[in-house]
Amino acid sequence: MAAPKVAVVGAGLIGLSTALCIVEACPSCSVAVLSEQFSPNTTSDVAAGMLIPHAYPGTPIHVQKRWFKETFAYLFAICNSAEASEAGIHMVSGWQIFTNTPREESPFWSDVVLGFRPMSEAELQKFPQHRFGQAFTTLKCDSPPYLLWLEKRLKAAGVQMYTRKVSDLWELHSEYDVVVNCAGIGARQLVGDEKLFPVRGQVLKVHAPWVKNFIRDGDGSTYIYPGIHRVTLGGTREKDNWSLAPDPRTTKDIFDRCCSLEPSLQGAQDVKVKVGLRPSRQSVRLNREVLRQGGVKLLVVHNYGHGAGGFSMHWGTAQEAACLVGECIAVLQGSSSRAKL
Repeated sequence: MAAPKVAVVGAGLIGLSTALCIVEACPSCSVAVLSEQFSPNTTSDVAAGMLIPHAYPGTPIHVQKRWFKETFAYLFAICNSAEASEAGIHMVSGWQIFTNTPREESPFWSDVVLGFRPMSEAELQKFPQHRFGQAFTTLKCDSPPYLLWLEKRLKAAGVQMYTRKVSDLWELHSEYDVVVNCAGIGARQLVGDEKLFPVRGQVLKVHAPWVKNFIRDGDGSTYIYPGIHRVTLGGTREKDNWSLAPDPRTTKDIFDRCCSLEPSLQGAQDVKVKVGLRPSRQSVRLNREVLRQGGVKLLVVHNYGHGAGGFSMHWGTAQEAACLVGECIAVLQGSSSRAKL
């Protein structure tokens, strides 16, 4: 059989990382990435890129922990390499604070991040409205630098990038042996997934280079995430809101909430407003599927629905998706060798 041809639909964080894992796991494959939008115009470009997981109610905790550990280990290695600056990956320490003590004092990921511990009384004095907190060090991927770094690695590996709107996976069956659906929120229409819904996020990107530590309130609605060049202030979680238009009242609300946690932000300059739609489900969809039309079969792997946890889980889910692609190729090669007999 000729080199299997794989199409990855979607060029956000999940599509690019999945394509890279396929190249590494299946070096004999010919891989192409098809997307209507590339960086800097993807949902992933709006995300802060912090590695702080958000739990998926429909996914077993041990699976989520594996995905996070694999992602953290992969990015930690890049962070400790000469590539760190170009890839936009750096370590950041800070605090997660609560007005009341949470039911679970240690989340499932507490032993993956570095130095996780309860905050001291002295640290809590910085946040007089809050009664409990956790301090730790984690990783942050600045996007778009990270997405551009992934694209650069893909191009170096011979992956083709095509600006193309895919309206139906079947339109690819004559060109590709396996199709990988990483369409994010677009999967709702592409494959008719009614379990997928948008959670609108509005954030501010500001210039405040003196802010070095992250601050996140326990429910994740207000957060301050310092990047290499800009600080991300958030945010909103508006379920089923499809609007990509910035709301000026929301901008003021986000700014005021963040200033209440970090008063020095009053001096922040050059405020840019960004909006993205998190592709959310009860669980990430990560599985193989065989589509049939008449006597024709199309092998599909799905990897989408990461919601607010995309950066935290992306490499773990991408590796799993690449394994599923490998299984599809084994099926194809088995059927072609039987055909020869």
